[in-house]
Amino acid sequence: MGSSTSQSFKSAYERSALHAGSWYDADPRSLRTTLDENLARAEVESFDNVRALIVPHAGYRYSGPTAAFSYKILQQFLSRQAIRTILVLHPAHHVYLQGCAVSGASRLQTPLGDLVVDEDLRQQILLVEDPAFSVMEKSVDEDEHSGEMQYPYLAHVIAGRDIKVLPIMCGSLETVKEKLFGENLRAIIARPEICTIISSDFCHWGSRFSYQPTGNSIPIHQFIEEMDRKGMDLIQLKDPGAFASYLKETRNTICGQHAIAVWLNAVSATTDSNLEVRFVNYAQSSAVTSRKESSVSYAAAVAFVK
Repeated sequence: MGSSTSQSFKSAYERSALHAGSWYDADPRSLRTTLDENLARAEVESFDNVRALIVPHAGYRYSGPTAAFSYKILQQFLSRQAIRTILVLHPAHHVYLQGCAVSGASRLQTPLGDLVVDEDLRQQILLVEDPAFSVMEKSVDEDEHSGEMQYPYLAHVIAGRDIKVLPIMCGSLETVKEKLFGENLRAIIARPEICTIISSDFCHWGSRFSYQPTGNSIPIHQFIEEMDRKGMDLIQLKDPGAFASYLKETRNTICGQHAIAVWLNAVSATTDSNLEVRFVNYAQSSAVTSRKESSVSYAAAVAFVK
């Protein structure tokens, strides 16, 4: 992966919507209708002082309804309070990365209009050392769906507002690196004008994922949900150490686990004990009852200051 950490780094590309037409509708009118319908069906309470959201990133036919719960919260929040930048922490599915990398784009294209990247914030992050952040190449950025699946929803919800976006890819980090990158982002994530999106699905169960644990006396889908909810409970506790131990014990295939862990390490030691994390929706792509079947779990959560 090409990288630069110099103050002179300039955006090298506009990121195209590579997954439009396959993972979600490329037609603006149809896409807008889908998002509006999902948002209308998502019944959530209103939250003030929203600091972060956990959002799934599968194709919209699968995870779009769950994602809508998080974006409905953001939509309502933005009608009352202003923010300047949205960080998008997402995993790396197609490239091996042992650190974190910021997007090198100047704009993120979507069928609903482009998102503008916060280049000033990127420059601030690129000044960080030990460990330093690298910069995604265009092909790496465009191949990764877990960031892109957030962009149409964001473009729809923040339309007409002067809000910029900065994606950060979180690679296959060791626990100590999760802690260090989280600490390096702590002051930025704590800024009241910045909100964070953490892009993650939860359990990927089935032979195609090489992951098929089961309980002895309960349906498989129930076992999966109970396992997912144990992890969700630890996220709500903002305990990165306990979350790391849970992953080591269960080996749960939470694809955004490193992005979640970086964020947990950024907020776990903050002096603001009033930050609360609450999961507001959970779903599975199918209710597995046989080892011949498979499923992916999706969850939506909000972090807010009480």
